[in-house]
Amino acid sequence: MKQVLQNLQTGKTELVEVPNPAFSKGKVLIHSKSSLISTGTERMLVDFGKSSLLVKARNQPEKVKQVLNKIKTDGLLTTIDAVRSKLGQPIPLGYCNVGVVSQSGVSEFKEGQRVVSNGPHAEVVNIAGNLCTEIPNNVSDEEAAFTVVASIGLQGIRLSQPTIGENFVVIGAGLIGLLTIQLLRAQGCKVLAIDLDEGKLRLAREFGADSCNPASGEDPIEAGNSFSRSRGVDGVIITASTSSSGPVSQAARMCRKRGRIVLVGVTGLELNRSEFYEKELSFQVSCSYGPGRYDENYEEKGQDYPIGYVRWTEKRNFEAILDLFAAGSLNVAPLINHRVPFDDASRAYGLLSEEKETLAIILEYKNSTESLDGETLSLKENEQNSSSLKKFDNPVVGFIGAGNYASRMLIPAFKKAGARLHTISSSGGTNAAIHGRKNGFENATSDTEKLLANPEINSVAIVTRHNSHAKFVIQALDAGKHVFVEKPLALTLEELEDVQTAYANAGSCQLMVGFNRRFAPQVKIMKELLEQISQPKCFIMVMNAGHIPADHWTQDLEIGGGRIVGEACHHIDLMRFLSGSPIVSVHAHCMEEANSTSSAKDKVSINLGFKDGSIGTIHYFANGGNSFSKERIEVFAGGRTLQLDNFRKLRGFNWPGFRKHALWQQDKGQNACSKAFLNSIKNSGKSAIPHQEIFEVTRVAIEAVNSIL
Repeated sequence: MKQVLQNLQTGKTELVEVPNPAFSKGKVLIHSKSSLISTGTERMLVDFGKSSLLVKARNQPEKVKQVLNKIKTDGLLTTIDAVRSKLGQPIPLGYCNVGVVSQSGVSEFKEGQRVVSNGPHAEVVNIAGNLCTEIPNNVSDEEAAFTVVASIGLQGIRLSQPTIGENFVVIGAGLIGLLTIQLLRAQGCKVLAIDLDEGKLRLAREFGADSCNPASGEDPIEAGNSFSRSRGVDGVIITASTSSSGPVSQAARMCRKRGRIVLVGVTGLELNRSEFYEKELSFQVSCSYGPGRYDENYEEKGQDYPIGYVRWTEKRNFEAILDLFAAGSLNVAPLINHRVPFDDASRAYGLLSEEKETLAIILEYKNSTESLDGETLSLKENEQNSSSLKKFDNPVVGFIGAGNYASRMLIPAFKKAGARLHTISSSGGTNAAIHGRKNGFENATSDTEKLLANPEINSVAIVTRHNSHAKFVIQALDAGKHVFVEKPLALTLEELEDVQTAYANAGSCQLMVGFNRRFAPQVKIMKELLEQISQPKCFIMVMNAGHIPADHWTQDLEIGGGRIVGEACHHIDLMRFLSGSPIVSVHAHCMEEANSTSSAKDKVSINLGFKDGSIGTIHYFANGGNSFSKERIEVFAGGRTLQLDNFRKLRGFNWPGFRKHALWQQDKGQNACSKAFLNSIKNSGKSAIPHQEIFEVTRVAIEAVNSIL
């Protein structure tokens, strides 16, 4: 199938061939019929992409601060690589999609139903049930395509709580503004539209609004005063997009006492206290389509809010808009400037940039459903010459997962180590196609089962969400594949036991977890130095992990396993490696925060005891300063000390013949780790990490978490 993607680095918008998304329970697979290009949001993304790095930096000062902090801790070259990777990641465009259900994992939807969703511009979309709504029979595809963007305006109206006969001002008569005007009129409100574009104001007047054009010398404050019979307007909804704080100030000055101001668009927020204080004005920022937005439990897991407590969710807002279309209360025909075949989507985005007065562009999909079948895409342009494909000297690798870590770190490391990159899989298919083409894979797919069943593939790299690791490891081992899995290996002791059983039955298959830090060049130096000392050692490892919201998937014990199992396991393995001795005891202590409702366990100290008498403490803290080193490792042994700072600066104290070793660029051992795994397969040698240590470290990490739950 085809999908519209945009490169944030260049601003280029392309129609790209990608695999169909994989169908899954709780989702609805939709074959698209039409979609709406949202001129506000999508024009902003296109313009941002085409801007220079300097302009990008000016527009995102908070990101610049993050980059500067990363340079301090990780070094210039590592930071440049991270920024280039982020900007080079194409993003899907679009969020207003109309189509026909082809498969449904949600009981309320059946095959053949017409539905609207917040799906992207793609021939096939896979959407959760709470982001999808059936279209009434008397509502056309074109009308329905405006449902999602109209819901943005509707949510702003709900927050402003208008009543019949009230006077409302809409600042910004763009696409959302003109829809908001119609919605307010349907609520029985008088509306004053303010904009600098006379063409848009003409449409506003057609929809029953009064108008004010500051570009023609009209004063918005005077217009608002006259419009409200000198009483001040009851409310203002700002749908404009500008860096100026002028619209907010104007809104405050034209409001009556205790008036309501709701920001739906994007403006500056330098508020004048006196303008709000004297009138006791309320000011609120509206969040997209309504309650449920950005809540993973609602949007992805399908957990609806009880209607008795949350009357209007984003899905119910979709339904309300569709009911208004069905009743003839909304008219979008005058808003459509162009209808463009989906195959010509690049021209549509050209029109978006060239014609600033454009309000809405409809993309029309003509493909039959039969032509859209196919969850595997052959990337023919990436094939090497036929003779090289017949060589099986190097491992033939399939990648399950195409997220940020896989694309930025692991895939380049495997490629550099000489692996034959056969197939890459992602559930949506898009990331698989993007990174498959970029890195020379032969195929991209959304069908993981086919990847695992392919007899050509003898090795699998698993880089997915943590709760799927054990399942994929077992499936791959059962299929006779060598397995590299990004940490963690398992989330529970039961999963670990199942993995151990599968490994025991897998014969000569290699199993490796991506504990890359033990392969870092400076860690190897530490290991060689420590082997000179036969006495027990003391370890202190500090991970300044940084704050992650409690609702992030890594904090979810069922999905991510928590940050100790998911991240601190690196340091448990590193300590196990440097000590060279089995772990015999584990105790963990978690900081209890007063008045905190967070269930996140990410401020933890873990104490380990080793068979040879060594001891160690891992401090995993999420409450430190971001300009401090992310990782610091100290070892005390035999009257000597080693200190490794952020995998860049290694120092020795009282160490004969060794003082320091510094790197220009941070190296945590990812390349060496991947190479070691591939070499163990090529040479049919022993595992790069003994499997006993892999299982031991995984068990200790899980036990550490269990001790603080």
